[in-house]
Amino acid sequence: MSELQSRLQALSVERLNGMRRGVEKESLRARPEGGLSVNPHPAALGSPLTHPNITTDYSEAQLELITGVHAGAQACIEELTRLHQFVYRAIDGEIMWVGSMPCGLPPDDEIPIAQYGSSNVGRAKSVYRMGLGYRYGRRMQTICGIHYNWSMPGVSSAEYFALIRNFRRHSFLLLQLFGASPAVCSSFLEGRQHPLQVLKGNTLGLPYATSLRMGRLGYQSDAQASLSVSYNSLDEYAASLHEALTHPYPAYETIGVLGKDGEYKQMSTSLLQIENEFYGTIRPKRVIFQGERPLHALRERGVEYVEVRCMDLDPFEPVGISERTIRFLDVFLLHCLLADSPPDSPAEIAALARNQDRVASSGRQPGLRLERGAAEVALVDWGMELLAEFVPIAAALDAAQGVTDHAESLAAARLALAEPARLPSARVLDTMAREFDGAYVKFILAQSGRTRERLLAQPWSGEDAARFRAMAEASVRDREAVEAADSLPFGEYLRQYLSPHRLSPARRGG
Repeated sequence: MSELQSRLQALSVERLNGMRRGVEKESLRARPEGGLSVNPHPAALGSPLTHPNITTDYSEAQLELITGVHAGAQACIEELTRLHQFVYRAIDGEIMWVGSMPCGLPPDDEIPIAQYGSSNVGRAKSVYRMGLGYRYGRRMQTICGIHYNWSMPGVSSAEYFALIRNFRRHSFLLLQLFGASPAVCSSFLEGRQHPLQVLKGNTLGLPYATSLRMGRLGYQSDAQASLSVSYNSLDEYAASLHEALTHPYPAYETIGVLGKDGEYKQMSTSLLQIENEFYGTIRPKRVIFQGERPLHALRERGVEYVEVRCMDLDPFEPVGISERTIRFLDVFLLHCLLADSPPDSPAEIAALARNQDRVASSGRQPGLRLERGAAEVALVDWGMELLAEFVPIAAALDAAQGVTDHAESLAAARLALAEPARLPSARVLDTMAREFDGAYVKFILAQSGRTRERLLAQPWSGEDAARFRAMAEASVRDREAVEAADSLPFGEYLRQYLSPHRLSPARRGG
């Protein structure tokens, strides 16, 4: 028996069924002709500062729908579906863009930054986004995706970091199987150097790409590439982030914090303004207290869950992700937790970055090889090896739940890996070519309209409508209470929030 199988057998049914998951789904609001909406966040959706389930991400036009924590994939998708049904009824005349790569975009400085009201915390959120615009450009921030939050009872911080190291090694498989952004509207890259080809008209892409979102044109940063973040322990990870959060970075010092007009341009001149600016395929997370810094929470109380950040929106799924994909992710993450996970090294971290770029830009290229240790291995062969190791994990989860769903998710993955035409990225390019003359915006626009009609046609109760309206109204009252409670000038609030001592754990006596 392998070490992995013995660890799997040691897991009780209660722990297996104790897995919890939740989804955060980003989506742009777009106009009927396929351009970015310039309308404010709809008042009927409540306050994005305080609503627990409906907020905005970078742009005022970038919705983020957040589920609660769920014991099963079906319940997770059901809540996400109800959130979409409510939102669609509040954005009459607009659509939710179902692709990860954005719709038609205006000039960079006309992309509206999200607004959260007049409170200090609300202003800080907008200033942070202003800083992202100066640092990386606003267009990059309009890319959307799925974040998948996952936990299992009885997992220590050290075990979560072992999971993270394995996830980073094997996440190429997720990009291959679920990447769905092989093309983009040319407005996204206007004025920029890029390696993409003209597929047709205003559509750019690469013939074998899986996920432009996760490649060099997506959430990548030359500045952050200088960060050598180790995932070998919570202490090493925290020390890396602490440095990036507290030391000035020359290029950002040039931008400055305040403009000549006295308005804030960014929160600080450090490499990272706040923890969320650190891009990665997966993050260690925990729920924070009001006003608490995320890094302080991790240092004080350890890792509570992981946030998977490499999943594209699937334009063929009504809410961007399917139950089957969620079940595959559960198997994948459990394998990452149970498999041996040696320490990482700077050389391995660099190789993983190269692998990610290869798969994002050329994953479906026949015979594509990836770096594994001192050698190279065919992507398909490595993927099939992993899928074979997943089999007993899927069987254990199916047995614990009395289903066959996890084994079926593996079977679908095996088929798609063997026949790349079945992959979402291939389906996107094929559908674009067959039905929309190769045009990305036309395809996503039509798919967004179909998705809207499909969701609005599903049952919707007066009880659901009343509950969501009440939540929206409560969020407005909560925002007003936050604004009324402010006692500090904004500059002082920001100084205190960014103080380095707020990143460190409390000193303990004894």
